[in-house]
Amino acid sequence: MSKRKVAIVTDSVANLTPETIAEHDIYVIPQILNWEGQSLLDQIDITTTEFYARLPQSKDLPKTSQPSPGQFTEHFMKVAEGAESIVAVFVSSALSGTIQSAHLGAQAMGDYPIEIVDSRSASLGQGLMAVAAARHAAEGHDYRAVAEHVRGLVPRIRVMFVVDTLEYLHKGGRIGGAKRLVGSMLSIKPVLHIENGQIEPLASVRTKSKAIAHMLEIILGEMQGKQNIHAGIIHAGVPQDAERIREQILAAVKPQELLVNELTPVLGANVGPGIVGMGYYTE
Repeated sequence: MSKRKVAIVTDSVANLTPETIAEHDIYVIPQILNWEGQSLLDQIDITTTEFYARLPQSKDLPKTSQPSPGQFTEHFMKVAEGAESIVAVFVSSALSGTIQSAHLGAQAMGDYPIEIVDSRSASLGQGLMAVAAARHAAEGHDYRAVAEHVRGLVPRIRVMFVVDTLEYLHKGGRIGGAKRLVGSMLSIKPVLHIENGQIEPLASVRTKSKAIAHMLEIILGEMQGKQNIHAGIIHAGVPQDAERIREQILAAVKPQELLVNELTPVLGANVGPGIVGMGYYTE
């Protein structure tokens, strides 16, 4: 059987649905959830449904970690059996040690051609980049051209979200510039975004419904008049909020794709339940 020219790899922070993963033949490396003495592979040893059912009963907040360099090598070797080269799109290096670990894992592959792309993003921002990479690879481009195409998307990817509480981001140490909001976190619903690879505050609003409305106003303002919109909606246990956003987006613009998915456990561990947000870019 002939090998694929370029295989696309990402990690589970990309938050892609099984359907999207299968459609674009993307290989997903699971991140790790460390919880109450267990080391669980994201979406393999614990599902999204199981995670959000267990979270309220847990005394300890789960911690997350990336695969070791040796585990990355194992994953790359498995993918290399069916591909001539690899382009890997991973979670922002400012939020995780994944990129560093992946580079070390790739070194053990010797001369095998691997391009590792720092998405400077997370969740469906990163996921949309992996899908874009898969599309570009399917058009016949080589691995360097695919990686260059995806790196060109980095400054155009937007991720914006509303959280119920800053507690999880604060305790997980991934709060970035939003840490200055912690003192007032009981009285506000912050709108956050990923900027320069980190989580930063965008606005502080008194109620969640107003925060979502404010976020949508910004998003729709940025999308207005743009062509080829690629977008995704994520939520953590609040499908009704995600559906309202989906309806308003579709009423205002006509995106080429609009993915919807529930936040994967490793992301849920870092931002907590109740989050709703979007990742998107325009061509």
